[in-house]
Amino acid sequence: MPVDIDIAKVAHLARIDLSDEELAQYGEQLSVILEYAERVSALPTDGVEPTSHPLPATNAFRPDVVTSSLTNEEALAMAPEAEDGYFRVPRILGEP
Repeated sequence: MPVDIDIAKVAHLARIDLSDEELAQYGEQLSVILEYAERVSALPTDGVEPTSHPLPATNAFRPDVVTSSLTNEEALAMAPEAEDGYFRVPRILGEP
């Protein structure tokens, strides 16, 4: 089933370890989603104006007001770990 191959590839790229059962389950779910998308795509939409939302929506903007912010020392004081004026975080690549 080609969907399983795609799911396995995406899981591998995302570094998610999925069992064969999970791959089969997600494959079935994705097949249902894709089948539904095909059914929706087959609907006659000639003359229907495209919309982004079924109801009218407006943005609620707030004024852009400059306010004071934390100093570097205040921000670092709340950090779990800091070093040489920077946040200390675990390495992502290479080492655990």
